[in-house]
Amino acid sequence: MTAVALDSIRKSFGQTEILKGLDLEVRPGEFMVFVGPSGCGKSTLLRVIAGLEEADEGVVRIGGERVNDTAPAKRGVAMVFQSYALYPHMSVFENMAFGLKLSGRSKAETRQAVEAAAEALGVSHLLERKPRELSGGERQRVAIGRAIVREPKVFLFDEPLSNLDAALRVRMRYEFARLHERLKTTMIYVTHDQVEAMTLADRIVVLNAGRIEQVGDPMTLYHHPANLFVAGFIGSPSMNLLPGVLEAADADGARVRLETGETVRAAVDASAAAPGAAVTLGIRPEHARIGEGENRITARARFAELLGGTTVSYWEREGAEASFTLQAPGLHEPAPGEPAELGFQARDCHLFDARGAAFMRKG
Repeated sequence: MTAVALDSIRKSFGQTEILKGLDLEVRPGEFMVFVGPSGCGKSTLLRVIAGLEEADEGVVRIGGERVNDTAPAKRGVAMVFQSYALYPHMSVFENMAFGLKLSGRSKAETRQAVEAAAEALGVSHLLERKPRELSGGERQRVAIGRAIVREPKVFLFDEPLSNLDAALRVRMRYEFARLHERLKTTMIYVTHDQVEAMTLADRIVVLNAGRIEQVGDPMTLYHHPANLFVAGFIGSPSMNLLPGVLEAADADGARVRLETGETVRAAVDASAAAPGAAVTLGIRPEHARIGEGENRITARARFAELLGGTTVSYWEREGAEASFTLQAPGLHEPAPGEPAELGFQARDCHLFDARGAAFMRKG
């Protein structure tokens, strides 16, 4: 198993700086996911690791060796692209065998490697077909198989599921998890879909505007986001973020007056902040309930999405610009305009200072 280390990586295109001095270590055998909005630099960073882009500054190490000047084919990595990048005139077998053929492997070795990978991925019956005869999921499996047969030290995946429909993406997430469990190879996976990140990753790297906002396992990012950006990006539906003013705080909790004039309590250590400081209260939609909880805010229903097992509803609050989202199990469709008290517990609250940094939560 192979580690990947990045030291002070910078990359610009013209006058636009894309990567702004990134430091990161990917542990041997780890499944790490780069996630962030479009334009945050995640695909560029992956291409720098692969050697498809050259870093302007900094060092890339794979397996402890500096590879900045090493050609992509000699870095011991295999990359799977969003577009599959299959040769249309070749059969599935020929596509999967192509890299081995170039490296001078014997026909017997090549066939054995291709057939083993095809069986593992469930595409053995497709080896004689051309890519145009395959579904999107089958093409993606072939692209993965082409990478597997090379036996790389590190797998790199650049948004491999974005061209697939929703049901197939769910299935392929399971396939990626099984693949990593079986191969135990270091994998770095790029996506803009935070659900993919949460379900696949050992650790997630949240990128924003060329910088790393936070690195951690999925539940750490969910329960303890380092700042407002991570809080708003991780979780679906997104966290409710309510501006307010700190009225009082100590090591056991904080009292916050919201823009609506309502006062709520958050179980966070905000003792370093002064009363009167601008803050933002965060509460996840799944932690709010109608008529339950020690904190209460008044709202009126606007719209509800009935999803079968859960209901996501959207509420207006008088004097507030942003709506409030609530997610609850079962079916509940409040009538538009219906008033209610929405409640939540202090222990479920997040609190952020004027710069967006999170105060430490209790427990």
